Amino acid sequence: MQNLQQISPFPQALLAIGERHWQALSERDLFETQWQAHKAQLCRVFGLSDFVARQCIQHPRFVGELLALLDHNSQQPNYSALLDAALGEVTSEEQLHKTLRLFRHLHMALITWVDVTNTQTIEESLKRVSALSQALIVHASLWLKNDLSKRFGLPMGNLGEQPMYIIGMGKLGGRELNFSSDIDLIFTYPEQGMTQGGRKSIEHQQFFTKLAQKLITALHQITVDGQVYRVDMRLRPFGESGPLVMHFAAMEDYYQEQGREWERYAMVKGRILNPDATYYPEIADILRPFIYRRYLDYSALDSLRKMKAMIKKEVRRRQLSNNIKLGQGGIREAEFVVQSLQLIRGGREPALQEQGLLHNLQVLIDMEILPEDDANALKNSYLWLRKVEHCLQQFDDKQTQVLPDNDIDELRLVTILGLKDYSQFTEQLLEHTQLIHEQFLLLIGEDAAPELVKDDDILSPLEDLWLLPLAPEEQLEILSAWLDSEQAQTFNTSLVAFGNNLSASRIGQRGENILNKLIPQLLLVILQQTPEAASQSLDRCLQVFRAIYGRTAYLDLLFENQGALKQLVSLCSASPWVTDQISRFPLLLDELLNPAQLVNPTELTEYSAELRLAMLRIDETDLEQQMEALRQFKLCQQLKIAAADITGAMPVMKVSDHLTYLAQSIIRQVVNLAWQQMTEKYGEPDYADAPNEQHDMLSRGFAVIGYGKLGGYELGYGSDLDLVFLHNCTSRAPTDGPKAIESGLFYLKLAQRILHLFNTKTASGQLYEVDMRLRPSGSAGLLVCHIDGFREYQNQTAWTWEHQALTRARFIVGSPSLAQEFSVVRHQILAQKRDRASLQESVAQMREKMRKHLGSSTKLGFDLKQDFGGIADIEFIVQYFVLAYACEFPGLTKWPDNVRILQQLQSSGLLSDEDTQLLNDAYLTYRNTNHRLVLQQAEQAPDATEFSDLRDGVSRIWQQVFVKQE
Repeated sequence: MQNLQQISPFPQALLAIGERHWQALSERDLFETQWQAHKAQLCRVFGLSDFVARQCIQHPRFVGELLALLDHNSQQPNYSALLDAALGEVTSEEQLHKTLRLFRHLHMALITWVDVTNTQTIEESLKRVSALSQALIVHASLWLKNDLSKRFGLPMGNLGEQPMYIIGMGKLGGRELNFSSDIDLIFTYPEQGMTQGGRKSIEHQQFFTKLAQKLITALHQITVDGQVYRVDMRLRPFGESGPLVMHFAAMEDYYQEQGREWERYAMVKGRILNPDATYYPEIADILRPFIYRRYLDYSALDSLRKMKAMIKKEVRRRQLSNNIKLGQGGIREAEFVVQSLQLIRGGREPALQEQGLLHNLQVLIDMEILPEDDANALKNSYLWLRKVEHCLQQFDDKQTQVLPDNDIDELRLVTILGLKDYSQFTEQLLEHTQLIHEQFLLLIGEDAAPELVKDDDILSPLEDLWLLPLAPEEQLEILSAWLDSEQAQTFNTSLVAFGNNLSASRIGQRGENILNKLIPQLLLVILQQTPEAASQSLDRCLQVFRAIYGRTAYLDLLFENQGALKQLVSLCSASPWVTDQISRFPLLLDELLNPAQLVNPTELTEYSAELRLAMLRIDETDLEQQMEALRQFKLCQQLKIAAADITGAMPVMKVSDHLTYLAQSIIRQVVNLAWQQMTEKYGEPDYADAPNEQHDMLSRGFAVIGYGKLGGYELGYGSDLDLVFLHNCTSRAPTDGPKAIESGLFYLKLAQRILHLFNTKTASGQLYEVDMRLRPSGSAGLLVCHIDGFREYQNQTAWTWEHQALTRARFIVGSPSLAQEFSVVRHQILAQKRDRASLQESVAQMREKMRKHLGSSTKLGFDLKQDFGGIADIEFIVQYFVLAYACEFPGLTKWPDNVRILQQLQSSGLLSDEDTQLLNDAYLTYRNTNHRLVLQQAEQAPDATEFSDLRDGVSRIWQQVFVKQE
């Protein structure tokens, strides 16, 4: 690439932009006439970067400083010394914020100047951006720590003053930070204790939490001077729900007991930004064995394959063809190649334990792990993309990796790269991304997908059926090899109708070509798998095809993966509900690629971890994408559960357990997101729970209580969520943020935000329908209730049916202290001594009202929930026994689910073994049938006689409990 000082002529369109910026600069009062000598130079840079122009216009003194710094551009500035001097006169956090931002803008403008004029290499640029970021983070932390120490003293340990070590992750850790990047950080400190030497002594955990919060604010908060960096803390242990800072022992426990493979992968680039000679060796010794195994770690291959599949899936779903980082053959694929080899071999080869990609590429060459030609080609392509990335971001200091969508930025890009035109750029881009993608595909072998049928004798007639204008009798003759005449007629009618509709659609030539090869394959799979229900299967599969025939990526997926095609036919044949889900949300087709994994859902305890990993791939400032990611996660996990259910790989209790644990993980994530959004705007409330490392980020005086099916671990595929929100904030103090509000009002707004995240409809639909009517005073009550108000309402105002609902209520997520308080309140209410005759009458009357309003109106079918002898009868029997006898048998309040309460009733002698077994069998049978009905999109069981014995038994027990005997 040429030095732009030597390029002539400079594009007139860019020169005109530069002139306009120069004119705006010359009109400033602080404009200095000696800058006229540099006008040509400034106009060229201004034409290439609106960011540099804007900084110079806003801060005219930058012009003189930039020109002076350019005279010494042969070496990287000593950012540490310059920041020491700049912060020497700072006496307040407000001044600190301003100084940090202006320092950042000045030196980023300098980096942009030398980058767009090609007077430094991209390698040098990456090092400078990283060094500048490190200096800003470390010096801000030091200033804030000194400031805090004036009040609280300092945390001390066996080796003296304790630091808060700052682990820089990602490209910051690898000293290859991109120009407009956010920064991923993790904070840790040596050991617990109390601070010493201040006016007020506090726990080390509190001290370092305050320091972390202030540092994040100093860097992340947007002021009139902008921001220093967007700070992302999601890579820390436990993610958003984890403490901001952990001491060494807690961090070691986390990584030994709960650390995931993807966290190892991320930590490969983790680097302590402020190492010293005291406690640093200890934290290094904790992290190293987690990241690197002492042998060739081929056990990581499965996890890396999953990560690789996630990358490919994301490219397909988000259509990232114009994204040079995330798209196929982009920067991330190059990083994956190197970091994966580090993870596998780093334990045996200490030279691979450095964080930088370029360093490790050279080590891989020296060790002959990668062929030298391949590695050098990968390096060149990676650096070329990094140069393009810097250009895109330096135009206006925006975090983007998307190629330009306007002529000016295209012109800027080709000018900086020294290319003839944009078409030459796209040619070079294709060459580099193809090379990286080839290395990406070669890295880890994948299980070969089943081959497509290539036997012309089998497939050729079906190709004729689809492609040729055959007479009806010829079409039916082809199908006669699989179907009888009536089946063939119905099957052919559906196929012809699909073809006619397709001819009227604008599918595009490429899509039509793929479809013409794919349809015969689909027909063969259907006819071989389900000839008896071929027409029904065809209709359902074609419903999916109608939804995707304009999206060639999904047609390609099915054509290239015979296993996925067979899985689609199998699932659609089994369930119209699954068919509708895939038709509405074609992204679910990605889940069909691994049939074995599809029918083995996520472990119950892993849903939160899987969701956390999925959310890490989303920009935390992009609320729309976060909401979309939550919905996609739910849809994909639900499909896996349904597939396991359909194939009989999972019993009914497990289906409900999985759906419940899935919902709980999503509720937790939604509350985390809502809390984060609220605190960014309003600051944190004056909550009752003090920050404590044993508690998570939700230890903030807030709790979510689940009722009904969620509370009873009995969620179905279409269940809504019955929720109640509680808090224990008694303070009227304002929040501590830039837009302070009263702390009690904060929790109301938090509840509103949570409901917004659940209820908003995105491209992937609604997350869950949330029902809040079980809160105190129902729809007339506040969205969030103080725990004392909840206790008072339940004691003095609640109806019997509300106490019945409380039997199926449990704490879902939130403050541990509130969880304990709620548990006490729930037990006290349920264990009250009640008049059993009055209770019998009240419960029976409520059941009769429900039956009249909600029961089936026909004798032919059976409404599993509301009809006589159904689910609701069993639930009311159980609820009556809890309310009537918990005062004598406290164990009845222990569980919120009917199956375990029935066991308690049996062990307490309140139900006979025979009646307990009957109610248990009926309850599980009804629930299992209900799952089947949902998957078949049926409202009620069509044959009422099928459940006669169970219904009679439940009705008999109902009579014994609720009908007075003469």
